[in-house]
Amino acid sequence: MADGPGRVGLIDRHDLVATLDLAVRQRVTIVSAPAGSGKTSLLRAWADRFGQERPIAFVSVRLGEHDAQLFWLDLVGAVRGALNKVAEQPHATPGFDGGAMVDRVLSELVETDRPITLVVDDLHELGSADALEQFSRLLTCLPRHAHAVLATRRDLPLGLHRLRLTGDLAEIRGPQLRFAEAETRALLAASGLELPDHLTATLQQRTEGWAAGLRLAALSLAGHPDPERFVAEFSGSDRTVAEYLMAEMLERQPKDVQRLLLRTSVVDRVNGELADLLTGSSGSERILLELEDANAFVVSLDTDRTWFRYHHLFAGLLRLELRRTQPEELPELHRLAAHWLAGRARIADAIEHLQAAGDWSEAARLLTDHALSLTLDGQADTIQALLDSFPARTYENELALAYATADLNRFRLEEASAHLGIARSYAKSTPSDRGNRLTMAISSLELQLARMRGHFDGVFELMGSLPSPAAGRSSADIALSSDLQAGGLLNLGVTEAWLLRLSDSERHLTEGAALARAGRRPYLEVACLAHLGFAAAVHSFGLARRRCEEAIALAERHGWDDHPVIVPALATLAGAKIWMGEFDDGERWLERATKAGRSGAEPGIRLLLHLITGVLHAARGRNDRALEEFDAAMRVNALMAGEHALEVRVASWTIATQARLGLLEQARAGLAVLTDRQLARGELCNAVATLRLAEHDPVAARSALDPVLEGTAPVNPHLTLIEAHLLDALAHHELGGRQAAAAAVERALSLAEPDRLVLPFAMTGAWRLLETLPVRGNRRSGQITGILDAVHGRARPVDADQDRAESLSPSELRVLRYLPTNLTRQEIANEMTVSLNTISTHIRNIYAKLGVTDRSAAVQRGRDLRLLPVGRR
Repeated sequence: MADGPGRVGLIDRHDLVATLDLAVRQRVTIVSAPAGSGKTSLLRAWADRFGQERPIAFVSVRLGEHDAQLFWLDLVGAVRGALNKVAEQPHATPGFDGGAMVDRVLSELVETDRPITLVVDDLHELGSADALEQFSRLLTCLPRHAHAVLATRRDLPLGLHRLRLTGDLAEIRGPQLRFAEAETRALLAASGLELPDHLTATLQQRTEGWAAGLRLAALSLAGHPDPERFVAEFSGSDRTVAEYLMAEMLERQPKDVQRLLLRTSVVDRVNGELADLLTGSSGSERILLELEDANAFVVSLDTDRTWFRYHHLFAGLLRLELRRTQPEELPELHRLAAHWLAGRARIADAIEHLQAAGDWSEAARLLTDHALSLTLDGQADTIQALLDSFPARTYENELALAYATADLNRFRLEEASAHLGIARSYAKSTPSDRGNRLTMAISSLELQLARMRGHFDGVFELMGSLPSPAAGRSSADIALSSDLQAGGLLNLGVTEAWLLRLSDSERHLTEGAALARAGRRPYLEVACLAHLGFAAAVHSFGLARRRCEEAIALAERHGWDDHPVIVPALATLAGAKIWMGEFDDGERWLERATKAGRSGAEPGIRLLLHLITGVLHAARGRNDRALEEFDAAMRVNALMAGEHALEVRVASWTIATQARLGLLEQARAGLAVLTDRQLARGELCNAVATLRLAEHDPVAARSALDPVLEGTAPVNPHLTLIEAHLLDALAHHELGGRQAAAAAVERALSLAEPDRLVLPFAMTGAWRLLETLPVRGNRRSGQITGILDAVHGRARPVDADQDRAESLSPSELRVLRYLPTNLTRQEIANEMTVSLNTISTHIRNIYAKLGVTDRSAAVQRGRDLRLLPVGRR
């Protein structure tokens, strides 16, 4: 069901018709939308469906109607016809009295006690001010059983605000009339067309669901030899669309409005000031506002209605018409736009306009000067697109810095290194001020390159060469220095994280995020916060989870929730959940991290993803698949110049997994290639013990564990030690020492309790001891049950309290995790960037849902329900 040019299949827009029927219960309903939106089809479909239930007086205003008398005669005739009155219809008279005609219609409506609906289509065609004023009086005086539905392309002076205030006005506007993707598919099918889902989605997006545009596309698609190419190229320049828009929209506008529309079509969005510049006139904002109010394919982009864009197809027509009628104006229009945009820090847009104007040299200079800034704003892909737009093999020296940023984004590390060398030579040939700024930018990119290569010593060396934030002489230099410091702290913090210097990493990433926030660099801030969760694990997995959730929430606010920048937080959150036995939930976050990282993740993150995937498989007993992931992690590690601290953990778990699979010779060979320094690590001691257990030599296994249990081997103080106690328990059990095995398990449980850790029990297989040893009946029964439930994939039983806890919203859960801290409510509000009132509301809800009355009770209840980690003893 859709009106407009041509003949295509009709569809039943049941939901939209139902929406109109609900709206019609108000005194007045207005359906206001651009030409070709399906207003008439909607009215007629509603009348066909519900016309048997009530009289409907349907009037279509004549094209260009300026005669009030003819309008009123049509309306009176429609009302009498709907009421089945056979008396002679009124005729035009010289002494027409509009007020009397209003009274005449009201009299006809009052005489019947049946519900009746007046439907007036194309009301925008009514050009008589008198008729509009009279019609407005009719609407405000309608009897309660009478309703009016008005369809128009633009809002008219009918005094509808009064009805809106009294709740007597219902409104259906353009966005509600747009075809959704499913409706687009149905419309095409009704026209005998069947497109793949991705082409249907693309066509819906290009037309913005505009009914006439979809129908015109369907007409052109019929019999088209290459539907994919047609959809990809479909725009307002398509002949059928262009003819329709020219006739229905552009040619109806006054000359000054046409000039504004054409000359501002060179930009994707426009405000009054920019439009004045491009048209060489004033008053553009007023015209843009009027066009939006008139549903003239102009859409405001902000609540203040200062920025506007044109409907995609209409913009395509305008650009085509501008090229056809004023081709000589295009370069200057693009230059004007470029300089205006550059002066307002919209650098990428400015470069595109310089390229469109053919000013390649200025475009290259602007891109080079702002390449680092664009990167820090997360626009590295934009840089690549801009580079691709330059003529081949031009400005290669000047653009070397920009090419280096694009290379780093795509992990083309050798190419990045070569381009940075060219950029350094170019910087020396430029005036000193510009050369110094370029050199600082190059140093920052070299720091990033060192981190990506895993050249960790190089990161520490290069960090000292960056300027301090106070080193700049001008405000621009100070801002650049601050950006460089924030980026440097990110690279330093990530490097320290990969070396497991987690306290230093946490400090530097926090400082980098603060600098980025102060410099209004949200992408850089997200990058710092995304790694902060990994560093926070030095304190607890609960804190790591909270840091990750905060970073993910910030990324989501900026639309980066599936961008590589947030992968570290997604991966760390997945890892924390898996360590805590939440295997299914952890797997979901891991899948999200893997998907987001497909378009680009540095080697350190890829190593982490393989490692987490491997331990998840191992926890579920799929050791063959775990070994594949650990092997992949080792291959990634081989690409790095330095030694990643997780390399030892990957090696230890690889050897342990080989041993559990019975691949003893491979495990022994893996041990043989390790250095003495590596073998001295606690993780490798555990791997040796696992191998000895697989060789059925529990005495040798216990001997291998001595350095860990005695504290002489460097270890992670909790994770590696938990694993060692569990391996020790397995060795004692094999030797027949049940009490010693139980004591070792008890020590492991004590270490695991604060963060509710489950993974070591699952990976080592020591969970089986929990079912047989005497620890099962002690005070740790709740913890043991949780471990066994996780390993066996059982859901925890839900009691009434747990059911209430599950109703906590994500925001309430975030607040709950702050309650064990010493932060005040105001400080929690500052941390979460919300108001104090919001925090107080969340806390009241938490108390109510958990059935408590104070903060300490809420913390204890949260721990009982595993919403919070147990505090360390």
